[in-house]
Amino acid sequence: MTAPDLSTRVPLRLPTATATFAIGIAGYLGVNLSPYMITAAQTGLGIDILAASWLVTATLLLTAVTGLAIAPLCAGAHRRTVARAGLALGALGFATAALVPSAIIPGLLAGGIGAGGAVAASGAALAAFRNPDRVAGFNGLANRGVITVVLAVIPLIGLAPIDVFGALALFSVIGLVVSAWLPAAPVLDPQAGAAVAEAMPIEIPPTGAVRFSPARSRNVTLAGFGLLVVFALWAASEDSLWAMAGVMGAEQAALTPEGLGLALSGATAGGLVGSLLLMIVGDRLGRAVPLVTLLIAGGILKIVEGFTTDATAFIIVFVAWNTVYALAFMYFVSTSAALDADGRWSGPLLAVYLVGSALTPVIGAALVGILGYQGFVIALGIASFVLAIPAGAIALLSSRIERTARIAIPETVA
Repeated sequence: MTAPDLSTRVPLRLPTATATFAIGIAGYLGVNLSPYMITAAQTGLGIDILAASWLVTATLLLTAVTGLAIAPLCAGAHRRTVARAGLALGALGFATAALVPSAIIPGLLAGGIGAGGAVAASGAALAAFRNPDRVAGFNGLANRGVITVVLAVIPLIGLAPIDVFGALALFSVIGLVVSAWLPAAPVLDPQAGAAVAEAMPIEIPPTGAVRFSPARSRNVTLAGFGLLVVFALWAASEDSLWAMAGVMGAEQAALTPEGLGLALSGATAGGLVGSLLLMIVGDRLGRAVPLVTLLIAGGILKIVEGFTTDATAFIIVFVAWNTVYALAFMYFVSTSAALDADGRWSGPLLAVYLVGSALTPVIGAALVGILGYQGFVIALGIASFVLAIPAGAIALLSSRIERTARIAIPETVA
């Protein structure tokens, strides 16, 4: 077998897409199944909902912390090793929790750690493909499509430990099976993807890696860290509303449990629509303008949601907000992927999101307690408006980097 060409990004093909998306789904599945995991933990351990919630929160936090810690390894030659080790640990941990009632706690914690490796590896692999915007759309479509089916099927089977934790183990095994197709880091020099060619010398050595001046690389490194901070704050504000939506809708708009179910299912459908739109549009509109527009629109919709007193209107605004949220999320992913083809920023980006997902129920409840519902949504809206400025600047930089890379290393059509 000949060695792969590591000097350019690769086209999206079925094997590499299957591996990248399947491993990402395996890593993220715990977040989406967290309500079911709480029920399964209660059943298996005979504990109350508070103790079960803290156990699931600890599992998700371990996934996030592990993903952040191990992400640098996924920007180089160890990506597949990290993915396989994480998926194997995830399969073992979740299978243990599913089959051995006395080992549910250590099994879940081990599974959470393993999932962190899957999240980091799949996130980094997203940067290996050409046209990060379209790839982010495909990833969102695959993730939401599979998760929607899983969320619908598992309750029909049951919410016992063997059903819920077994599903987590099964997806880890599936990811492990296809991990050989996970794309490797395409840039030999870790600094190559994190640079802009303006007003700086470019050297193309025999290896085919493009090297840029250290000063510019430092600027992009700062942009990468800035993106992680902006994304973490934005994700926390978005997920806080998601966590409080049911309570707020019931108290302010007389939203029934059936109405909440309709809102949540409609929100999932909105995310699928957003994924399709991004797949179609790709990078034709750039990243900066769409991302800024989406953050401003999302901020407005969050504020409107807090002042809505009609149940039907509440559901409509909620679905619209979640569609905007899903699109903005994917633009954040494509921005991080374009900053560095090795995945130095797209790997930790997805782990950063998990931190917010695990903590936002507590954050949202605290903000509502201090500010009330209307003050809560105004604060969230202002956060979106403020964060739109640095997000747009970093998105603009990522587009310039991608254009530079295309000029520096012409891509051939595979």
